[in-house]
Amino acid sequence: MSLVPEEKVGAVENDLGTRPAGALRTYDAGPFTFETGGHLPAVTVAYETWGELNTAGDNAVLVAHALTGDTHVASSPTDPAIGWWEGLLGEGRPIDTSRWFVIAPAMVGGCYGSTGPGSAAPDGTPWGSRFPFVTIRDSVHLEKRLLDHLGVTRLHSVVGGSMGGARALEWAATYPEFVRSFGVFACGAASTAEQIAFGQAQVLAIRNDPHFNGGDYYAGPHPEAGLGLARRIAHITYRTEAELGLRFGRAPQGAENPLGGTELAGRRRRTGRYQVESYLDHQAAKLTQRFDPNAYITLAEALISHDVGRGRGGVAAALAQVSAVPLLAAVDTDRLYFPEQSQQIADLLPGEHQVHLITSHIGHDGFLTSAEQLGRQIRVTLGL
Repeated sequence: MSLVPEEKVGAVENDLGTRPAGALRTYDAGPFTFETGGHLPAVTVAYETWGELNTAGDNAVLVAHALTGDTHVASSPTDPAIGWWEGLLGEGRPIDTSRWFVIAPAMVGGCYGSTGPGSAAPDGTPWGSRFPFVTIRDSVHLEKRLLDHLGVTRLHSVVGGSMGGARALEWAATYPEFVRSFGVFACGAASTAEQIAFGQAQVLAIRNDPHFNGGDYYAGPHPEAGLGLARRIAHITYRTEAELGLRFGRAPQGAENPLGGTELAGRRRRTGRYQVESYLDHQAAKLTQRFDPNAYITLAEALISHDVGRGRGGVAAALAQVSAVPLLAAVDTDRLYFPEQSQQIADLLPGEHQVHLITSHIGHDGFLTSAEQLGRQIRVTLGL
């Protein structure tokens, strides 16, 4: 079962070739043994690119997506759809594709072209429950294989927000001599107890769906209700009470009566919704149409495992060894990744560093909706 969006299937190929910038491509990374011991006999990494790699191979910028993000950072001649960081990437923009060769890989374990639980195993059936546990560090090692394949000799910069920020930080710690600069937006050095708790609730929402079947549901109904519930839980953490209150308050959804209901098995069941309930239903429905529940579990658990200090003597010891130039940013209203968690990174990295605040009433998602506020810092601090 292919989980690459239908409009992108025709753009997939095995190497750079002569395809125009922005087309989705794939790279065969070979066999891979994961950090926790799992193994895949073959791994595919999907990616998009913009710009051209110079002769020295050192004008590369890697952009890492968030939990349910994909490779489509910005529009291109071959895919004119608006990307998720459209204002930051392109000719004349902060990440200027007339100067830089930009690579946006899809994280392994997801469902946007890279090998994931929905991909076919050697026996022809989806990996499903057999898919290995993936960590952020595993993703970085596989992305390094991709860059070596493309001829990148050094990353000028790697940037990302939320889970993408975790990947950017892991890049700086894992390959310190390979990374010149990095940007970590709305993410900490390690997942906190509360972030783990939110993640576990989302994972269990899917696993407890009656259609989950231990992860081997591909021949039958998918656990869409569980995935939708996971999205609702996550989306609440991505926004703020103030924004939800301002947008929706206690207003009913259209003509629906939030106090109205029907009799079911001798018990009155409320069926009318408030606007905020309709909003969460909409967010859940959108995700279930484009994302594989197993992939959501895989990536959510990868983010839960995020700890740049694992096996390196702790966070402080790991960050003390980072030599790349950092750009650290937080959203002032973020209630999932608090600004002080960005400040912790700043305090532990060698030298003096400022945390730049994105001003947004939205909350965590401000790193997506208001990222243009970082344009000047991206140019100046990261040298772009």
